[in-house]
Amino acid sequence: MSDFLITNIAYGLTGDAAGSRFSGALRVRDGIIAEIGDLVPQPGERRVDASGAVVTPGLVNTHHHLFQSLLKAVPDGINEGLDIWLQKVPYAYWPFIDEEALRVAARVGLAELALSGATTVCDHHYLYAPEYEYDPSAALFEEAAQFGLRFVLARGGNTKGRSYFDDPSLPPAFKEPAQDFLDDVARAAGRWHDPSPLAMTRMAMAPTTPIFNLEPDEVPLFAEAARDLGLRLHSHLSENQTYVRYTLENYGMRPVPWLAAQGWTGPDIWFAHLVELDPGEIAHLAETGTAMAHCTQANARLGSGIAPADGLHRAGGIVSIGVDGAGANEAADMGAAMYSAFTTHRAAKGVQAVQAETVLHWASAGGAKALGYDQIGRIAPGMGADIAIFDISHPRNMGLQDPALAPIITGAATCRDSFVGGKPVVQNGAIAGLDLGDLGREAAEITARLAAQRRSAILQRE
Repeated sequence: MSDFLITNIAYGLTGDAAGSRFSGALRVRDGIIAEIGDLVPQPGERRVDASGAVVTPGLVNTHHHLFQSLLKAVPDGINEGLDIWLQKVPYAYWPFIDEEALRVAARVGLAELALSGATTVCDHHYLYAPEYEYDPSAALFEEAAQFGLRFVLARGGNTKGRSYFDDPSLPPAFKEPAQDFLDDVARAAGRWHDPSPLAMTRMAMAPTTPIFNLEPDEVPLFAEAARDLGLRLHSHLSENQTYVRYTLENYGMRPVPWLAAQGWTGPDIWFAHLVELDPGEIAHLAETGTAMAHCTQANARLGSGIAPADGLHRAGGIVSIGVDGAGANEAADMGAAMYSAFTTHRAAKGVQAVQAETVLHWASAGGAKALGYDQIGRIAPGMGADIAIFDISHPRNMGLQDPALAPIITGAATCRDSFVGGKPVVQNGAIAGLDLGDLGREAAEITARLAAQRRSAILQRE
């Protein structure tokens, strides 16, 4: 299945920074893109017809929280900003995320991502605590393997909670001793981290936030431990003004320079959000190759603001697209994320802020670079055959004079077929072996159970 020819390509986007296009046919051999152009089918060669569709690189989601797929539109948090939302949603529900809930949530999120063209997913999972009687890392890797997606686990967690989360209705903060955290990362990396260029599984060291959730003396130690293991570093940073105020008040510096002094910037690091950056911080990120996971929708939904992704891009920095957790972004798919990035910057800064092709570059090549993959993210000979073919037959796409832009600018990217290393993931709009009706029923049951458990916990604390 990893040898085939995609034919009748009228609308092809390579994903490069220049917004280059291609047409004709694309040949895959042994999971690698072999040729592009005016190609003649070989005898017996399997063909995939791209007539009336758009062909792009498989999309790369660099920041997600799959466990939140069953925490969409939580009433207590739907109209709150980030700091209160964190307390009302992930910090309130974490004790109830058992293995069944995590696996079903992961299935929901991975299905939504795959059906919107994602072929590589990074999940920043930070719910780790001694109270759990299962291994969250194993559950996530096993679920991702069922989909055939490239999967990066950014192994999060806390050694301390946020001191200002003092709501008496909350359970105690999830946390673990620093050495337990580091030992478990090393254990999991030994099992799942593959540094090869086309790895299906990788890991990153990813404390929830180094500013709030590690002790100050632990921050450089975590960076050193990650590098000793050959892992990249990831975390949330500068998502709102709270981060800036906290570091200024406690360390006399803004977040980026303080973390730079702890060894937390460089080409092996990417941060999610980065809404609150000043010009000096943008320049530092660009100069050091520290990448951004741009989570436009979640930042808008929580009222946090708009990250200067366009400014970092112009400075020569690395920008990628992060869908972020569904608990703060109920449309947690790549099509909606690209549309949001395209429109939000233009609304705030004018039509010259960003072009559609640039957003696709962020969602493909930019994402691959942020995660340390050099051989995916672009359509070119020699690259891994991670490819998305988008259906544009829906009425929303009718009348487009430039149909190639449909997956980016219409608000919903509907994947018809996708491939990871030439192997099919989505086939004719469906995922083999996944019954969405059954998944929907499981999700509804567990969502109702989580809500009931939270209500019961509040009553017990009153």
